[in-house]
Amino acid sequence: MADHVIAIDQGTTSTRAIIFDRRGRVVSSGQKEHEQILPRPGWVEHDPQEIWRNVQEVVGLALARANLTRHDLAAVGITNQRETAVVWDRHTGEPVHNAIVWQDTRTQPIVDRLAADGGVDRFADDVGLPLATYFSGTKVAWILENVEGARERAEAGDLLFGTPDTWVLWNLTGGPDGGVHATDVTNASRTLFMDLRTLAWRDDILAAFGVPRSMMPEIRSSSEVYGVARSSSLLRETPVAGILGDQQAATFGQVAFDQGESKNTYGTGNFLIFQTGEEIVRSRNGLLTTVGYQLGEEPARYALEGSIAVTGSLIQWLRDQLGVIRRSEDVEQLALSVEDNGGVYFVPAFSGLFAPYWRPDARGAIVGLTRFANKGHIARAALEATAFQSRDVLDAVVADAGVELAELKVDGGMTVNSALMQFQADVLGVPVVRPVVAETTALGAAYAAGLAVGMWSGLDELRENWREGARWEPTMDAAERDRMLRLWRKAVDTSMGWVDADVR
Repeated sequence: MADHVIAIDQGTTSTRAIIFDRRGRVVSSGQKEHEQILPRPGWVEHDPQEIWRNVQEVVGLALARANLTRHDLAAVGITNQRETAVVWDRHTGEPVHNAIVWQDTRTQPIVDRLAADGGVDRFADDVGLPLATYFSGTKVAWILENVEGARERAEAGDLLFGTPDTWVLWNLTGGPDGGVHATDVTNASRTLFMDLRTLAWRDDILAAFGVPRSMMPEIRSSSEVYGVARSSSLLRETPVAGILGDQQAATFGQVAFDQGESKNTYGTGNFLIFQTGEEIVRSRNGLLTTVGYQLGEEPARYALEGSIAVTGSLIQWLRDQLGVIRRSEDVEQLALSVEDNGGVYFVPAFSGLFAPYWRPDARGAIVGLTRFANKGHIARAALEATAFQSRDVLDAVVADAGVELAELKVDGGMTVNSALMQFQADVLGVPVVRPVVAETTALGAAYAAGLAVGMWSGLDELRENWREGARWEPTMDAAERDRMLRLWRKAVDTSMGWVDADVR
C-alpha cells in the first residue's frame, strides 16, 4: 500500500514539493524560486506559467531524491499563497495578466470606491474581512477593469479566476482538457466573496465588484478527492485530495485543531491563527475572521487571524535591494555583531500596515538613526521588527479571546534564526516552541490529503506525530521589554499617514 503523501507548497517566493511518510517526517523535497516582478512602487506580480513549470520540476526533484514513484504516493496535497489572484482563459490555459500578489497595493482606488458606500467594513459581517488591497477580490476587479478585452471575455464565460491552489489544481488535473476548477473553503474565505455562514459565493458581492459568477471556482472542503493528476506523468492517476491556504495548512500541520489552539508562522509575512471552533468570532481588535479548515462533510472550523505583510521579505529586501547581506541566513550573524539595536527601530510597512492596524497610508520607516548606527543595527532592527509585529497581533488575540498566552507554537523558515526566536520569547514574556518538523505548511496539506484517502485514521493519530524540537525561554527584564515596546509603538506611529493623494 502507498504510504507517502506529496505536498505541493506554492509560496510567495518559491514553490516546493515535499514528501512525507506516515509519521509526518520529511522524506525528500524539491524547491525552486520564481521571479518577483515589481513593475511600479507597490506593485508585485508573479508569472503563473513560471509557477506551473516550477511545480512540475520540484515534484520531479522530490521523487528522484527519495527514489520513489507515483505508485508510492497515496495522495497529493496543495497549499498556497492565499490572496494572490490569477485569471486565465479556460480554453487555452493562458493567463490574461501576471498574477497579482497578495502584497500588491495597486487596488487601493477600488477599495476606496467600494468603501464609499458603507466603509471598509461594508461586507465584513458576511465575509469576515475588511475591504483592503490584501484580498483577491479587488485584484480580480482590477484585471477586469484594466486588461484590454478581459471584461468582455469574462462576461462571455471564457475566463476563470483562482488563487494559486486553483491554478495548480486545474493544471494538474488536465488544464483545458477537463481540469478541475475548484478551491477549498480556507482560500475562498480570503477573496471577500464567500459568505462565512453558508460557505458559498455571494452573488450580490460579486456584482458589487463587477466579477461574473462564471469565473469563480467551485468551493469544496479542505480534505476530499477533487480529481486525479493527469497533466503530470510523474503523478499520473494520483488523487489530489487536500487543499489548505498556507496559514491554515501550517496550523493543521501544528495539530492545532481545537478551539483555543494557535500558531505563528514566520515566512514572507507573519500569520497568527487562533482556532475558534465552530463559532464565528468577530474581532474587535483588528484581526480577521476566517475559515480554519473543513474535513469532508464535517462542519467548518473557524479562526481569528492576525496577518503581517512584511517579515521574511524584509530580510530579502536587505539582501536584494540594499546588498547588506549576501544570503538571507547571514542576517543573524550580522545582527549579533552588535550588542543591541542602538536605538534603531524599523517599521517595514512596504504594503501599508496589516493587522492589527490596517493602515494603507503607512510606509516603511527606519527611525532612531544616529552616526553611531551601522548595518548591524539595521539588521538587528529588521529582525526585531518581526517579533514586535507578532507581539502587536498577539495582544489583539488576547483582547479578543480573553485568555492569556501560555506559550507560542512557531513554524516557518525564519524559525531557524535562534536570535529572532529568543527575542520573540523576550518581547512576549512567554516560551516559544518549534516542532521537530518545521515544514508545517506542507505537512498540513499532506495531512489533509492523507486523511481524505484513509492513510491516517483521524486527528488523534496526527496529534501523536507532533514532537517538540526547540524551546526558547524569555530572559529579558520586564522593564526593558516595556521600554522597547514603547519605542516600537512610537516608530509605528511615525510610519502612518505618509500616503497623500499625490504620493505613490
